[in-house]
Amino acid sequence: MSVITVEPGNEQITVNTVYCLGRNYAGHAREMGAEVSAEPVVFIKPATAVVNGTSPIVLPSFSDDVHYEIELVVLVDDVPKNVSAENAGQHIVAYGVGLDLTARDIQSVAKQRGLPWATAKGFDGAAPVSRFIKSENGLINSTTTLRLTINNQVRQKESIGNMIVSVPAIIAYLTKYFSLRRGDLIFTGTPEGVGQLRPGDSVKVELVDIVSFNTRVEKL
Repeated sequence: MSVITVEPGNEQITVNTVYCLGRNYAGHAREMGAEVSAEPVVFIKPATAVVNGTSPIVLPSFSDDVHYEIELVVLVDDVPKNVSAENAGQHIVAYGVGLDLTARDIQSVAKQRGLPWATAKGFDGAAPVSRFIKSENGLINSTTTLRLTINNQVRQKESIGNMIVSVPAIIAYLTKYFSLRRGDLIFTGTPEGVGQLRPGDSVKVELVDIVSFNTRVEKL
């Protein structure tokens, strides 16, 4: 069972479904050789992918090319179906930061064959996350910055205001198709600068001035 911690109060919430956005920053779409979609690209990770970010990142034995992707992560409460973007924000419980780990070699083969790539995105431990900070007015805004540092070198840094689809619009879109429940997480997409993780890497993942975690990379 995957559980996240919400502060203040050290509240423990069980993770349900993990919804993820692809190509939600133009720079990342370009670096992946993909077009920016006219509507959100959505995929799902199982709850078992979620782990405490301070635990070591364990690279799976079946992949030789696991990539990091830093993302703003949103924890929601129960959300009405077909909620409007204007009303979506009131159903946000908390914000955190996480990594959407991707077995890029597995994903590339699946894409070439026109197959799903759940195994490349949803393996155990593929979604390390921070503590979550309760949503309050002004907690995040368009200038809030994601920053990923590996071995003291900044690899990804971007303001969340550069997301193509905003957080409220993401929630509104998802409720057209899914019943969002308390404990669901939404990974909102990664900026450009993704790359390979290697054993021994020291990693710092930040939603700057709000929440962060430090971890190391190991090989299974």
